[in-house]
Amino acid sequence: MVPEPTLNPTIDASHRRIDSTQWDDIFVVGDVHGCRGTLERLLDELDPSADDLVVFVGDLVRKGPDSKGVVDIVRERDNLVSVRGNNEQKLVDGRKTIDALTDEDLAFVESMPAIISWDDVLVAHGGVDHRKPLVEHSLTELLNNRSLVPDGSYDRPYWFETRREFPRVFFGHTVLAEPFVTDHAVGLDTGCVYGGQLTAYDYRNDELVVVEPPETYVSRSSDSIVEPRRAAPVQ
Repeated sequence: MVPEPTLNPTIDASHRRIDSTQWDDIFVVGDVHGCRGTLERLLDELDPSADDLVVFVGDLVRKGPDSKGVVDIVRERDNLVSVRGNNEQKLVDGRKTIDALTDEDLAFVESMPAIISWDDVLVAHGGVDHRKPLVEHSLTELLNNRSLVPDGSYDRPYWFETRREFPRVFFGHTVLAEPFVTDHAVGLDTGCVYGGQLTAYDYRNDELVVVEPPETYVSRSSDSIVEPRRAAPVQ
């Protein structure tokens, strides 16, 4: 039996453990950022039944044109779930607002766990620093991890390029020029709100599924879109 990851008890968002045997297939989806039309395209492509689970890596909201529509899609289907992203956290903290979201929507956002896990897999929006136990991670770290350099947001090494441990971590947050897939980390934020693709990972079949957005909603400089490397030195 695979042990459940242990979270820091001070984290104010729960860990949700899923029994994977209850689902025919499991899909993990990258950052949607309010791009409802692109999400609808992806769901049409995946065509999940009621016996399939769709797990989002967070950042359902903000930047794109229809955050309310994305939240509605995820709220209305019991087999769609999401971890909390840093953009959801901004709503929870009151640092950002989205006028279209109702009190019920905001309660749903606040209910999102920091981590969802099953088998030997963990989903966290930002990711995990392998240099310390999971129990020592703060909520802020789980939502924002990227660089292993203190205060070095886009300075290599990145945690996912150097990870050689299990559980395998599925993550978003870092906008990638292409999906990052290794035995130990899977990055799925391919920047759909910036004109990139919306990417999903088919867990049972070990396959990527991508769709193109109908348009680019936000511009982003190339120096904040990461070209992932798969052979970085172990730290």
